[in-house]
Amino acid sequence: MNAPVTLSPGAAFPNTARAAFAENYPEIPHKLTHTLGAHPLMELEALAALAEALPAGSIEYNAADQPIGIDGKPAPTGIPIGRTIREIETTRSWAVLKNIEQDPAYAALLAGLLAEIRPAIEARTGRMLKTQGFVFVTSAGGVTPYHFDPEHNILMQVRGSKVMTQFPAGEATYAPDEIHETYHTGGGRELKWREELLAGGREFPLKTGEALYVPVMAPHFVRNGQEPSVSLSITWRSEWSFAEADARAFNGLLRKLGLNPSPPGRWPATNRTKALGWRIARKLGAR
Repeated sequence: MNAPVTLSPGAAFPNTARAAFAENYPEIPHKLTHTLGAHPLMELEALAALAEALPAGSIEYNAADQPIGIDGKPAPTGIPIGRTIREIETTRSWAVLKNIEQDPAYAALLAGLLAEIRPAIEARTGRMLKTQGFVFVTSAGGVTPYHFDPEHNILMQVRGSKVMTQFPAGEATYAPDEIHETYHTGGGRELKWREELLAGGREFPLKTGEALYVPVMAPHFVRNGQEPSVSLSITWRSEWSFAEADARAFNGLLRKLGLNPSPPGRWPATNRTKALGWRIARKLGAR
């Protein structure tokens, strides 16, 4: 395990970044700056050691050369995860380390970063819940296929560059309601890609020292730059995001009964009634 590295208050996100975040959170994607720099925990050797120590379920890695749209999860390359990361310049791979907060040093790093923006978060969406960290290590030219995530997310570019193409959250054109409902009742979140969707996307180029806020469930794909990349995602859930997820699940139940339910409202809608309906149904054994 790594020794914790403590961040001073306000050390990573400048005042201008925190102000921009407070103005745009939780529904408007926007770029930020950070001064995390060459943090020792983000060096390749430290990340390789972390990957080798994490449970197998907390690691995902495969070939970096993926299409934007895929069916299911691509298979691992067969290259061990430690070597995948240490030799990322030549392994032509993509790797994600999930729930890095399982390691005390990375837990302290995540807590320090989120503490800087906690006041803005809790002023809008209430308590910050289920905080998690993810590290992405990608070879030159790698692609993260089209998908969505259930968390509020700030993607911090630590090394290299990439371009995230992001699509409007909550719009069925880009992520059908049925996919949301399936995901929130235990299914996958991979989305069907069609080239005509591209016109509705917005590109966000990221270089070292920049970050991007990604709203809950905003579909996106990522193309890596022409050198290896290391990115850190700091994520959290909110009472609102959990209610939206539960409302989606309840809609799935209604759809199984032959109904055509309306989608949940985006923030600041509370989705309280449908969320409560799902929580009751779940206690009664609904799936």
